[in-house]
Amino acid sequence: MGLSDLRDIAVITPIEYDELSGATAAVDAFNWLHRYLSIVVQYTDREVYRTADGTEVPNLVGLVQGLPKFFEHDLFPVFVFEGHHIDLKEPELEARRQRRREAETRAEEAEAEGREIEAARYRSRAQRMTSAIERTTRELLDHLDVPYLDAPTEAEAQAAHMARAGDVDYVISDDYDCLLYGTPLTIRQFTTKGNPECMDFEATLETHELTRDQLVAIAILCGTDYNEGIHGVGPKTALEEVKEYGSLAAVLDRRDVEIVNADRIRDLFLNPTVTDDYHLERSMAPDFEAAWDYVTDTWEIPGEEIDTSFDRLRRTFRTA
Repeated sequence: MGLSDLRDIAVITPIEYDELSGATAAVDAFNWLHRYLSIVVQYTDREVYRTADGTEVPNLVGLVQGLPKFFEHDLFPVFVFEGHHIDLKEPELEARRQRRREAETRAEEAEAEGREIEAARYRSRAQRMTSAIERTTRELLDHLDVPYLDAPTEAEAQAAHMARAGDVDYVISDDYDCLLYGTPLTIRQFTTKGNPECMDFEATLETHELTRDQLVAIAILCGTDYNEGIHGVGPKTALEEVKEYGSLAAVLDRRDVEIVNADRIRDLFLNPTVTDDYHLERSMAPDFEAAWDYVTDTWEIPGEEIDTSFDRLRRTFRTA
């Protein structure tokens, strides 16, 4: 079980891009970028994004490919980067690292045997946010004058805070924990083909006659990034029991089970650490020449690999 179980409860409806026109969105930077990292690594020759010293920066190709989508639809992005990790998340992070190590091993084995397509597929699964990827993403955004900020802890929590304050209209992320942080409207599947979908926080609570506290309780019972769920408890059972007994503590008491750190986990979702130290201005003055030189000269990305995407970026910025 896990946060993906919330899809069975969340009110999610398709949304047309026209409905996003003129809006501002806080973007879960790592979540958004990971999609493009996976695509670039799987479908692009490795030498395209690897420098002479072996540093890999597929994010630069991904950024140039992904940013035009915002401006084509007159959607103003503010990227929110992850801050420090909360200690309770370490088991989940270690599990993710283990999956990446396994994917890297499979990629090396496939590459050694000449199975390049399979190797690329495994390399895409092994992608992580290296220091080079984080730094160069910020530096390219600086050249393009696209705003960003660092969250104190979870990016989704900071983005939700900005949306609840009315400073942005939407949060863009595929993570369901946006719902637990109280994000009013979360745009999902923004990086995929076709139209995205909108996850509605208030509609979710109203549909199931829940409070936010009860929604968090359901998630904790099913399992979150901070805890394993109760064995055999899925979203339907959790919903029924939370509504019947009223709270997480009451459900645990009735079942005579314990979730370690349950109160702290609940508080991490209901009262996350966020900041109000940000400034959002829609006026942008991108330096396309500097951005091009940064990608092609500083980081050795062949110009012909990004020329079409860069032209699209120039056009969409002019019409945004």
